[in-house]
Amino acid sequence: MSTTIRRTALDAVHRALGATMTDFAGWDMPLRYASEREEHQAVRTRAGLFDLSHMGEITVTGPQAVELLDFALVGNISSVGAGRARYTMICREDGGILDDLIVYRLDSGEGPREYMVVANASNAQTVLDALTERAAGFDAEVRDDREAYALLAVQGPESPGILASLTDADLDGLKYYAGLPGTVAGVPALIARTGYTGEDGFELFTEPQHAEKLWQALTEAGADKGLVPCGLSCRDTLRLEAGMPLYGHELSTALTPFDAGLGRVVKFEKKSGEVPFVGRESLLAAAGRAEQDPPRRLVGLIAEGRRVPRAGYPVVADGKVIGEVTSGAPSPTLGKPIAMAYVDAAHAEPGTPGVGVDIRGSHEPYEVVALPFYKRQK
Repeated sequence: MSTTIRRTALDAVHRALGATMTDFAGWDMPLRYASEREEHQAVRTRAGLFDLSHMGEITVTGPQAVELLDFALVGNISSVGAGRARYTMICREDGGILDDLIVYRLDSGEGPREYMVVANASNAQTVLDALTERAAGFDAEVRDDREAYALLAVQGPESPGILASLTDADLDGLKYYAGLPGTVAGVPALIARTGYTGEDGFELFTEPQHAEKLWQALTEAGADKGLVPCGLSCRDTLRLEAGMPLYGHELSTALTPFDAGLGRVVKFEKKSGEVPFVGRESLLAAAGRAEQDPPRRLVGLIAEGRRVPRAGYPVVADGKVIGEVTSGAPSPTLGKPIAMAYVDAAHAEPGTPGVGVDIRGSHEPYEVVALPFYKRQK
């Protein structure tokens, strides 16, 4: 297995900006440029620019592309209209989550179907292998397009104005979880209204050779609107505040979508017909368990003090361990440490008294709250 660190097409730009780089899923990625708190607050109040080229793009085409995806994934992909996108998951036969995904429908509605499946960087090969294996017997092609794309994201309340100054695309008509082909600063791109920050924003898929030109154009267009370059560190605190799950933390092969409180993404009836999908029977059983007697539920925790919880820390009540923190960090928006955690159902209701986190032997008090911690004003 190769241990060579991969670099995005924007690597030289990040280094020129003085970014602190880190190894993330085999990629050398910017962690922060200056202050992660300032980057976080820029996205919440103005705009931030991200390099997300480590994400894994997989193209699925052919006469039976949609039948394959309905079989391979838990979502109802056959109901996704042209130019729209869908958040979904790919599961094992036992219902365990292999990855959470976004599927974009790229065709115009006429001619052959074409979809782009975007996987997390750490799971891209796993998803590619699973889709390739599950394509057996379908008249469809699964293609690894990870080298074909660079991915930039501009996120925050000023992002529509910044992008509008660089494109003739109808951004006002572009709904959340939709994408359209266009040009941005003369660069061909798929313009998608998606993101992982809890703010309005766009993700721009383009060829790697155009990435630097696009980055510079967005930087210049956002100069008078407070746009700043942002790294992975603030992306994590932004998604945590927004209650968005991260694979390897809130999601894993040990959990089903129902265990994670995301059973809504599982569609047992699909538009393409009664083709059983991978994991269907196990997920039916998981749905029943979740409805009758859920063992643990995913909740939010807000600290009463200043100590920060981290993934793996025990959640406690009445001297007993009742759960485990999956993600934790200081919240720049709330001004307090926050966490997501799986806790026993008996302690999962907002306001449940006596709940704390064991932080190195000290039981720190925490308030149980419903997710998300933050929701933008539309």
